[in-house]
Amino acid sequence: MADRPSPPDWPATAAVAGRGQGRPLLLEEPLSFWGGYDAAAGRIVEASHPQHGQSLIGRVMLMASAKGSSSSSSVLAEAIRNGTGPAAIVMRERDLIVGLGCIVASELYGIHVPVLVVACEVWEDMAERSKGASPDWGITADGCGECSVRMIDPMTERSTAIAQGE
Repeated sequence: MADRPSPPDWPATAAVAGRGQGRPLLLEEPLSFWGGYDAAAGRIVEASHPQHGQSLIGRVMLMASAKGSSSSSSVLAEAIRNGTGPAAIVMRERDLIVGLGCIVASELYGIHVPVLVVACEVWEDMAERSKGASPDWGITADGCGECSVRMIDPMTERSTAIAQGE
């Protein structure tokens, strides 16, 4: 029996530590959590957003960059507290407001949603692989800094996590 290729392994930087697992959801445009996301229902409510109506609950959210006011961090933290937020966030550009929302949820509620930043060429590959019936992605970032991103192998159901130092 031939060996199956390993799931992809992408280099990343953890801006916020945490662990999360879920199917990836690529946001085609930036999202402001303030006014664009319903933290009670867990859905994108910005009418002009391409993913309007989509749920972020338990998803690995891929968003190249963010938009909106500093109040977005409080909406994101509230969604995480409610269990209606993403399981993890992967971005192409570092964003203080998104990071702050996850840090606040970690400090106040003990819920640790990781935020990763990846290079442009890595982003392009991740975005392409996130489309369609993509397997779950797991993230384990026990601290800030260098890490790698891996898909969970659906054939073996092994939880190959995004782990530092692998």
